Amino acid sequence: MPFADELIGPDAARALFRTIHAAAPTADLHALQGAADQLGSLALRARADLLREALLTGLPGTYAEFARTIRRAAEDRDFEGWLIWPATSAVASKALAEKTSEAFDDGMSLLAELTGRLTSEFAIRTFLRADADRSLAIALEWTHSSDEHVRRLASEGTRPYLPWSVRVPEILARPGVTVPILDSLYRDDSDYVRRSVANHLNDFSRDVPDLVVTTAARWLDDPSETTDRLVRHALRTVIKNGHSDALALLGFGPVELEVEGPTLDITQVPIGESVEFTASIRNVGDEPAKVAIDYIVHHTKANGGMSAKTFKLTTKTIEPGQSIDVGRRHSFRTLTTRRYYPGPHAIELQINGVGSGRAEFVLASQWADHA
Repeated sequence: MPFADELIGPDAARALFRTIHAAAPTADLHALQGAADQLGSLALRARADLLREALLTGLPGTYAEFARTIRRAAEDRDFEGWLIWPATSAVASKALAEKTSEAFDDGMSLLAELTGRLTSEFAIRTFLRADADRSLAIALEWTHSSDEHVRRLASEGTRPYLPWSVRVPEILARPGVTVPILDSLYRDDSDYVRRSVANHLNDFSRDVPDLVVTTAARWLDDPSETTDRLVRHALRTVIKNGHSDALALLGFGPVELEVEGPTLDITQVPIGESVEFTASIRNVGDEPAKVAIDYIVHHTKANGGMSAKTFKLTTKTIEPGQSIDVGRRHSFRTLTTRRYYPGPHAIELQINGVGSGRAEFVLASQWADHA
């Protein structure tokens, strides 16, 4: 499997040149032709930007002329895959440079035409940054398209925190401005579209978690047979963060429990090794207790402060008087996405969003064992 930066590689650059050259054989495409040799160690978005600029250099005419060339190129079956990112990005740049409503609307329409060949979700951000209200109105119309790729573009392209993309300040400054798009799509027939809707709603967890819960609650009041699954996926972050209303929405309300633990197998853990914890949970109430059990690892940071990360453990229904045992071995093996620092750490249980028990240990330098 290629690294992310290699998705837009020399092969994609050459395919973009070939298809554009066939559509505009008299155009001076030297910059685009040479771009395949200039990708080097550039990151993914920088590669898309390089090809976009080379494409714009080679097709310097009006937006209408540019759009005609792109549509002719799209008649070629090879005009698909990762070359679509720089192509759609160039469409957005060219349309907005024209500064007319006709170019704006046609540029958005062209993104919808091309999105099924990979995705136009990155390019739509340029339109959103230029005129959020106009772009969102068009995206709302897309929610009624017969093409699932276009409907997904409406949701995915307008996400507050779309991966690999530029942020849209106005969407972040106006929490909920995209909710009408989600309201139109949450009962969509396509799982492809619904996954995007769930991820979009989950994005709000970072800034406005209450909006995630109130929106999900509305959907559950007017559901389809797929709504429950979508909502569970959309609530995953607020659930992990112990949001009490989100937990209650899924049936994880207050419960009467007696908890023993967590208990650790060791209290000094070398970086690169693991610690195992166990706990016993007993329902001391008179009703069955539906529980979402997570555990929180409290890490020492580089500056000596503490940060917490929550991990899913299990969900259970515990009958009155019943006890269950839970446990997990947690690794502190260094990863490219996480670095560990020696010092005090702790593991804490979280049951239905409420912390319960805390066991402390020391994460030691790998060299400590050999001292």
